[in-house]
Amino acid sequence: MDAQDRVAAFVDEHDMDANPAYRVLDLAAEVGEIAADAAKSSEYGAAPEELTVSEDELGDAVFALLATADALDVDAEEALETSLAKYERRLDESGSAGSE
Repeated sequence: MDAQDRVAAFVDEHDMDANPAYRVLDLAAEVGEIAADAAKSSEYGAAPEELTVSEDELGDAVFALLATADALDVDAEEALETSLAKYERRLDESGSAGSE
C-alpha cells in the first residue's frame, strides 16, 4: 500500500472525509506552519544556519498534500513523475529547473 492509499484509508476509517476546497485550505495552513517554524528558527532569515523545521509539521503537510490529491482524484505519484519530467525538460532546455 502506498502513502496516498494509507492516507485515504486513514481518512475513511476515521470519518475525516472533506471536500477538495477544505483539503486545499488545510494544505495551505500546514505549509504555513512549516514556514512559521522556518522563519522563527532562522530569526526571519537573519540566521539561516539556525533554520529548523519540525518533522511533525512536515508530516502534517505530507498528510494534507496526499489527502488533497486523493480528494481531487489525482494520483500523487503520477503527479510527481509529471513534475520531475517537466524539471528535467527545463534543465535540458535552459540549464535551470526554475520557471521563467
